[in-house]
Amino acid sequence: MKTSHTFTILFWINKSRTNNNLAELYARVTINGKRTNIGLKRKIDIQLWDIKNKKAKGKTREAKEINDYINLVQSRLFNIYQDLKYKGELITPQLVKSLYNGENINSKTLLELLEYHNRKIENTLAPGTIRNFGITENYINRFLKQKLKTTDVNLNQLNYKFISDLEMFLVNYYPKDHPKSMSHNTVMKHLQRLRKIVNLAYQLEWIDKDPFLRWKPTFEQKQREFLSQNELNNLETYHFPIDRLDRVRDLFVFSCYTGISYSDIMVLSKNNLIIGMDGNSWIATKRLKTKTSVRVPLLEPAKKILDKYENHPVTAHSGTLLPKITNEKTNLYLKEIADAVGIKKNLTFHMARHTFATTVTLSNGVPIETVSKLLGHTKLATTQIYARVIDQKLSEDMIDLQHRLNSIDQYKNNGG
Repeated sequence: MKTSHTFTILFWINKSRTNNNLAELYARVTINGKRTNIGLKRKIDIQLWDIKNKKAKGKTREAKEINDYINLVQSRLFNIYQDLKYKGELITPQLVKSLYNGENINSKTLLELLEYHNRKIENTLAPGTIRNFGITENYINRFLKQKLKTTDVNLNQLNYKFISDLEMFLVNYYPKDHPKSMSHNTVMKHLQRLRKIVNLAYQLEWIDKDPFLRWKPTFEQKQREFLSQNELNNLETYHFPIDRLDRVRDLFVFSCYTGISYSDIMVLSKNNLIIGMDGNSWIATKRLKTKTSVRVPLLEPAKKILDKYENHPVTAHSGTLLPKITNEKTNLYLKEIADAVGIKKNLTFHMARHTFATTVTLSNGVPIETVSKLLGHTKLATTQIYARVIDQKLSEDMIDLQHRLNSIDQYKNNGG
C-alpha cells in the first residue's frame, strides 16, 4: 500500500539577521505538516525580495541569477523527494535536508562513537585511564555546546579544522577552581585521546579517512623531579609523631626502593610475595595501567617496611601488604611531609618512581634495560628519559666541579 505525502517548498529570507541590508535566503521543506529550514548560502538585498511571490523582483541581472538559483534548488529538492518516494522509504523533512546537503544519513555521530568506545574500554583499561578518557569526553561536550552550539556532530564533519578549533578551545579554557588554563602538554594529551577514539572509528570503517592524518602533537620538555640521595636519606630517618604522615612516608619510601606505582601498591597482598631464583624475596605483580607483568627484588629498606606492617592492624583489616590510603590524601599529606623534612620540591607520589629510576638504580650503575624491566615500561624509550636526566645531572655536577677548580687556580695565582 502506497503512502501519500503532502510536500511543499517555500523560499523566504531571514530579515531578523540582516547585515548591510542583506538577508540570508532559505528553503522551507514541509512534509505531512512537519518542516525544516535549509540555508542556501546566498544573501539577497531585502529591497529586492518579493514577499508575495517568494522570489527576487525585477529583471536585473542580480534578480535573474537569484531566481535561476531558486528554480535549481526547487528542482533538486523535488527530485530528492521523488527518488525517496519511488524507493518506498520513510520520507521526513530532515532526511530530504540531509540528502540535499550531501550528508550520509547512515553515518555515525561523535556521541555514538564515544559511547561505543566507553563500552569497549570498560573492562580492558585501568580505572585511571578510563577516568582520563572521561575527562577528555567532558571537554569535547563542552566544546560542542559552547563553540559549535550543538550537542553532537556527524563523524564526517570531523576534519583538521575541527581538531584545530578544539585545540584553541582547550588552550583558552579555564578549568573550574584552577588558577590558570591547562598546560600545553595537557591539551596535547586530550587531543591524543580523541585521536585514539577517532582511530577506532576509522578501523570500524565508520569514517573513510583519518582527520588526524596531518596533525602532529608537540610536547614541551618537562624536568622530571626526583629526590637526591641526601633527601631520600633524610626522609627515611625523619621521625613523624603523627601516624598518618608516618604511613604515607613508608608508602613513598617503599615505592622509591621498588619503583611500584601508587595504584599497584594499594592492591599488593601476600599473594604477590614470591621467592626469586636467587633465593631472596621478590614482588611479583601486574601493572594496572598497562597489564604488564613486573617482578622486583626487595631491597633491604623495602623489606623493613613490609616487616613493619606484617602484623599491623591497618593491614590485617585490608588484607594488603601496606596501609591503604586514598590517592588524594596521600598527595595532600606528602606536602606536609616535605615541609617537615625540609624538601623544597613539589613532592608527589609519582616522584617515588622517578627517584627509583634515577637515584636508586641508574645512578648506581644498574643497566637501563634492567631498570626498564623493573618499572614495567613497554618501551625502552620511556626509560631513556631518566637516562637523560642522569646525564644532565652529571653535566651540572661537572660544571660545578669546574667552577671550584677555577676558584682554586685563581686562589693559587693570587699567591694564596
